[in-house]
Amino acid sequence: MKRNTFTRRDFLRTAAVAPVAGAIGRLRPDSSAFPPSAAGPMSGPAAAAKTRVVLIRDDMAVTEGRRISADAVQEMLDNAVAALFEEKDPAAAWKKILKPADTVGIKTNTWPSLPTGKEVEQAIERRVREAGIPAEKISVADRAVYQNPIFQSATVLINARPARVHYWSGMGSCLKNYIQFVPRPSDYHDDACANLAAIWSLPLVQGKTKLNVLVMLTPLYHNIGPRGFSEKYIWPYKGLIVGQDPVAVDSTGYRIIQAQRLKEFGEERPLEVSAHHIALADTKYRLGTSDPNQIELIRLGPAEGMLI
Repeated sequence: MKRNTFTRRDFLRTAAVAPVAGAIGRLRPDSSAFPPSAAGPMSGPAAAAKTRVVLIRDDMAVTEGRRISADAVQEMLDNAVAALFEEKDPAAAWKKILKPADTVGIKTNTWPSLPTGKEVEQAIERRVREAGIPAEKISVADRAVYQNPIFQSATVLINARPARVHYWSGMGSCLKNYIQFVPRPSDYHDDACANLAAIWSLPLVQGKTKLNVLVMLTPLYHNIGPRGFSEKYIWPYKGLIVGQDPVAVDSTGYRIIQAQRLKEFGEERPLEVSAHHIALADTKYRLGTSDPNQIELIRLGPAEGMLI
């Protein structure tokens, strides 16, 4: 396969630029973040607007022994969603993306070493039900969701997975999480999963994702090999990254992972596999925004250790 000329070095150079605080403009919360475009399967925000992403942290979210506080996670999620949609009341913010008539698929991740986690899943499902959606029209699932009846009829998708370096794609995050919407995920492994964004234009998915939650509670910043995992390469970041644009969310998480690697290794050390699928989701597929200059990053919680 011919490689896109936008290289990993180009993406790192772009990601090194600090985002400008304050909005030039904002995505409208009640509109799709990725409307169809002749330039590609999806298009990102208008050039005059910045894509809003919320990074929230709480020192109480992760305690000794990697215990996750369900109460802290719920509060973090609610505050992040309220900030994302500029609402004082979290319930009002959730209702901007959920209606009682909706059918909702909550796409989670069940990798045993570092799953999304029941605390995050339950926090999302609780708010979905409180928006008036009955339990029988909600599904929380990961594997082979393309065969799941609720996901097949879903009008709203909510995407939640933990951030980790990944043997196949460099970075496992929100974009990668939708690989279970296709019967043969291996079809998208070529060139470090360069074409993951194409999945987001499939009928089961296109235009349905109203919220992306990149779980940064205990991210994995280093890994070796396809099945490698070591506790020593995770750290209690105690955060969530929330947004409607999966590319902007992943780009923000990627920058934090890279900052942690620099801190731990004392030098810029490339990932075992390039995460250039994030940049290509922007430059090739027009799915969203990867450029930090075009991301309005709202930071909530303790600044110490935020890394970005």
